Formats: sequence, C-alpha cells, structure tokens
Amino acid sequence: MFLENIVFDAAEPRAAGRYWQDMLGCEQLSDSAEGFETRLGIPGGPVLDLCFPQVEPGRRSRQRLVPGLVAGAGAESGPAADVDLRRDPAGHRFTVASGCAGQAPEGPLRLAALRLESSGPQRDAHFWAELSGWRIDQTGGPAALRHPSGRGPLLEFVPEAEAKRETEKNPVHLDLRLDADDDPQTVAERIAAAGGRELHPGWGQLPWRIYQDPSGNEFCVLPATGTVHGGGQ
Repeated sequence: MFLENIVFDAAEPRAAGRYWQDMLGCEQLSDSAEGFETRLGIPGGPVLDLCFPQVEPGRRSRQRLVPGLVAGAGAESGPAADVDLRRDPAGHRFTVASGCAGQAPEGPLRLAALRLESSGPQRDAHFWAELSGWRIDQTGGPAALRHPSGRGPLLEFVPEAEAKRETEKNPVHLDLRLDADDDPQTVAERIAAAGGRELHPGWGQLPWRIYQDPSGNEFCVLPATGTVHGGGQ
C-alpha cells in the first residue's frame, strides 16, 4: 500500500486543478465532468496525483490538511523568513515560504510539506508510517514522515487548532492505493488495530473504502491498479 493522491474538493475542478498544475509544473492526466487530475512527479522520489473531484458547494468544513510550498531554491522544510498564506480558486488554503511573500503564485513552486492537523502527532505519524511506508524523518521533527527515497514533501503532523467534529468532512484529504498482493480485509483490520476506523457514509456502492485516522482525518483506500474497479477519490 502506498500514498497516491492529494484530493481537493472543488465546485469547479478545472479552475482549481489548472491553478495547481501551473504552480507545481504537474502533468495533466484527465479533465472530465467528474473532475480534474494532474500528476506531480518528484525526480527519484514519490509520484503524487492531485485530484479535484467535483463536489457541490455547501457548508464548508475547516481545512485540516494544508500544503506548504517553497520557491525552487528554498529549503525543503522548516522555518522561513516569510510565510504567505494564500487560497486557490476553490478556497483551499496553502502557504508559500522562503521569501516568496507578496509574489504572484507563478510556478513552478515546489511542494515541501503536507501539514495535517492531529490530536496526537507522534501517534498519527506512526499510524501513517505503518500504512504508507513513509519513514519518520527526524530533520522535520519527531512527527514528520518522508518517502523512503528521502525526496519529496514532508508529511507533518501538527497539533490541531480544534477537535474535528463528527459532521465535518475534510475538504482536502489523502488517498492510499493497495498493492496487487494486499488483501483489502487484512488492510481494514490493520487500520482498526492501529486506531483508525472505517466509515460507511451511505453513498452507495463505491470502488474504494473510506476510513478515518485516530484524529478523525478521512482518507480513502483505493483498489490495486488493474482490478475490476478502478480508482476514485
């Protein structure tokens, strides 16, 4: 099982997707009525797909997963002299650091971090390391993970500003994908044993399964590539 997608709910997927594609220099994968998808390939490191499914606007839940970007010459992570908080066309928050404050969001910038709010950062770091195969990265602090290649963004677990409510759905979340030899039920049992839980939202039959981590952050587990049911968000 591996980390595959960063998913952004969007009422207008094309506008949001192209914005991120231009900022990060991604490669477009699809553009349809259901959504927009683009691929961020880290040389020698992970491949992450940015997915923008069409989600009708409604009461907006607080965003708990916030991407952190830096200029190409900036540091991978850590404190910067300037940190500029911005929003994409769909209203998703992200930060731009390393002296980029006040500049237009013209890419490509670099994805340096994915900061996920957590009620137990070290606990959740171990939970996600177990599922994704990413490793604890001490240079980012005791609650940060990085791809085994040592390249690409940190997945950082930061103390939550407030507890996640049961009725909230993260407008930005992560997806994992099964490997061909992963058994979905065994994976479900591993998630439960590690402190997560499966959700059954009543959305009909889906080709993927929906879970929450110990802090209540949603994530999807997608079937292995090539199975009868393809991917999804």
